[in-house]
Amino acid sequence: MKLLTLNCHSWQEENQAEKITFLAETIKEKSFDVIALQEVNQTVEEKTVYGNIKNDNYALVLLDKLKKLGSENYSLVWEFSHMYKNYEEGLAILTKHPIIEEHSFYVSNIKDENNWKTRKIVGATIQYGIEQYTFYSCHMGWWHDNEEPFKGQAKNLLKNINMNGNAFLMGDFNNNAFIKDEGYDYLISHGLIDTYHLAELKDDGVTVKGEIAGWKGDIQEKRIDLILTNHKVPVEYSNVIFNGKNKPVVSDHFGVEIKLKNT
Repeated sequence: MKLLTLNCHSWQEENQAEKITFLAETIKEKSFDVIALQEVNQTVEEKTVYGNIKNDNYALVLLDKLKKLGSENYSLVWEFSHMYKNYEEGLAILTKHPIIEEHSFYVSNIKDENNWKTRKIVGATIQYGIEQYTFYSCHMGWWHDNEEPFKGQAKNLLKNINMNGNAFLMGDFNNNAFIKDEGYDYLISHGLIDTYHLAELKDDGVTVKGEIAGWKGDIQEKRIDLILTNHKVPVEYSNVIFNGKNKPVVSDHFGVEIKLKNT
């Protein structure tokens, strides 16, 4: 099973059309089983296509490009989280496997859609062979945020996921794994396992180089985009992707791809 997570910074990128096309081409080439996307935006004024998904929803546009490339059919789960500028920002799960159940819940105490610190998690339980797996797309807050601290969000996250099943938490956790005794260590100390450390082959894991939105003044290398799980699994590799070495850059974040063995 191949997994990908990417904070796609959608509709905020220079050469956005070229980058989303390249993302689609890479998905077709790699044939990921499950993809978790964050910062999946759509314009407020656009017409609704179905449910709460509008015509320029980044994930919907991506699916259309995949279809035109002749890729396998992917299903989409998307949920609105909060407003950002003139966009409705959300999270998405794409998968080519049957979806058994969709999931959506707040991890932030703030639940005002006009407040950009409102945080939701989006998930999908899929059927893969004889097993069921649940995947969550996560976009969390910061450890030292006085208004919406990460620790409270992490508690809500852990309370809402099924720790007894096969769960994967994928996304932008906004907590640098290189910093001790903060958000990353908190998650690990509460039963989650980093697939990066399970991988037989891995790179340096860096997903953000230098300063980006939300990390003003922080020029350190960061590993904030992660694929975590609630049980030990055999992982063949964990690679940073879309970093200029393993495929061209498509966002202000690099992505993470892993391949699970024996699945």
